Amino acid sequence: MNPKISIITVTYNAEKVLEKTLTSIFKQTYKNIEVIIIDGGSTDETLHIISKYNDSIDMFISERDDGIYDAMNKGIDIATGDFITFLNADDEYYSETTIEELFSDIDEKTDVVYGDHVSILNGKESYRRA
Repeated sequence: MNPKISIITVTYNAEKVLEKTLTSIFKQTYKNIEVIIIDGGSTDETLHIISKYNDSIDMFISERDDGIYDAMNKGIDIATGDFITFLNADDEYYSETTIEELFSDIDEKTDVVYGDHVSILNGKESYRRA
């Protein structure tokens, strides 16, 4: 099975962090992905950064919303993938094979896929098992 994965990135005035998030998505070795960006009406350079990657972004909305959960729900509403995952601005995948490792061995009976979590704050890495 080669499921389509919808990656939803929610952003608002994220010019300082968005590029590394997008780069993390586009470097993934798993290629059956749909990239969705939901922006809350940014007023900084966020939209300019997004426009640089137009050819790699499948769906993009920029409009005022009622907060992060409203934005996430907008992404869910337009997603067409078999699975949906969120990678918010200022987050990135641990490696270029993260999506492949999570989704390569699933079958049609799989409902939920999850993985461990690594946080880096002030240069200190902490690992949390899911």
